[in-house]
Amino acid sequence: MAEEEVGVVEKFFAKPSVAAIKVTKGTIKKGDTLMYKGHTTDFTEEVKSMELDNKAIEEANVGDLIGIQVKERVRENDMVYKVVE
Repeated sequence: MAEEEVGVVEKFFAKPSVAAIKVTKGTIKKGDTLMYKGHTTDFTEEVKSMELDNKAIEEANVGDLIGIQVKERVRENDMVYKVVE
C-alpha cells in the first residue's frame, strides 16, 4: 500500500471536527482514503464529504483550501497523504 503526498493541515476545528487542508499536489476526491501523519497524529480515513467555501464538492485540486470532516484530532502542519493501491 503506497501513499502520495496531497496536502497539509492548516487548521483544525474541534466542534465540527473538521480539518482545513491545503491541497499541495494532485487531487483529492470523495471516496479517496487519506492518511494523516504528524508528531502525534497517525490515522487513515475515507473522505465522505468535503467542502470548498462552504459548498460541497466532489474533487479538490492543487491550491484549494478544503474542509474535510475527520474522526480524530489533527494538528497544524500534519501531512496528508492519499493511499493508492
